[in-house]
Amino acid sequence: MNLIVGATGMVGGEICRLLGERRKRVRALVRETSSPESVARLKGLGVEIVHGDLKDRASLDRACRGVTTVISTATSTRSAREGDTLASVDHQGQLDIIDAAKAAGIERFIFISFPPVDIGFPLQSAKRGAEELLKQSWMTYTILQPTFFTEVWLSPALGFDIANETARIYGEGENKISWISFQDVAKFAVSALNASNAKNTVIKLGGPQALSPLECVRLAEQTVRKQFTVEHVPEEALRAQYEAATDPMQKSFAGLMLFYAGGSTIDMTETLRLLPVQPLKTVREYLQAAAAN
Repeated sequence: MNLIVGATGMVGGEICRLLGERRKRVRALVRETSSPESVARLKGLGVEIVHGDLKDRASLDRACRGVTTVISTATSTRSAREGDTLASVDHQGQLDIIDAAKAAGIERFIFISFPPVDIGFPLQSAKRGAEELLKQSWMTYTILQPTFFTEVWLSPALGFDIANETARIYGEGENKISWISFQDVAKFAVSALNASNAKNTVIKLGGPQALSPLECVRLAEQTVRKQFTVEHVPEEALRAQYEAATDPMQKSFAGLMLFYAGGSTIDMTETLRLLPVQPLKTVREYLQAAAAN
């Protein structure tokens, strides 16, 4: 039995879909307040639903009974629910699900994180804390560290709006990033379930091609055959935002934007040897799909 924590999110939901296609036994941890549509979608995939919350340790113990593998994708970064914070979900909640899995005798734990960043911020501290606890446990672990999600960072939510031909760029936009689709992150997580050479490893994930944000803009312009209006947020402004931020989420987003400005390229040669997931979705494919919607 595979327990998916964060099953109503982008990556977690896609993992449930992929496992359902393979007729694997899947249990999804969902909250009583989760969207009925999301829960119905999971049930339609043949997923067993268990109610619980990363902020409720007893519910995690119940969810882990009879489970052999946990895949945790949960984060509060896209949540507006009261009580969901980096401290309660990304830090303590992840520590608690790891501890609950260990107490239940679970054999394997797959954790979705992100690559190390050279500046500190609360989200990174939470991820590294969970990673360290996993490494100290007796469980077999795989820590996946994907770089920037195409569907998030090249989306209207963060200023990259292909429908309105506008793009917000953090920094100069010249440094390359190995953008990755959340769908491919899910494929890597599923592949890691039975990959013996991925045991007790930390694996960085990127897409098939490293492109600068400005190269992404040019691809988008080619896709819609229109010129984009580009807004640059200077790195100095991002650093001032980072230094001034007192809210943990704001400081974390400022840190991630600085990370974006500096670029993040991932050599996938060894990763694809360990986890032969192919083909990987390109930025061009994402932009074409976004333009068609």
